[in-house]
Amino acid sequence: MPQGDKSSYTDKQKRQAGHIEVGYEKKGVSTKTAEARAWATVNKLSGGGKKSGSGRNQN
Repeated sequence: MPQGDKSSYTDKQKRQAGHIEVGYEKKGVSTKTAEARAWATVNKLSGGGKKSGSGRNQN
């Protein structure tokens, strides 16, 4: 999977990133930086995209 590919994220994670990005943009952060920070925040909260394997929490 190429770097920056968001296909492995759930709809919930994509929605969260969108809301976080809007919040950063309202604070005056550039669009590119806001997007990067939003995905970094989603990764920190959820541990990244979907993970395969038995017994993993996939929130």
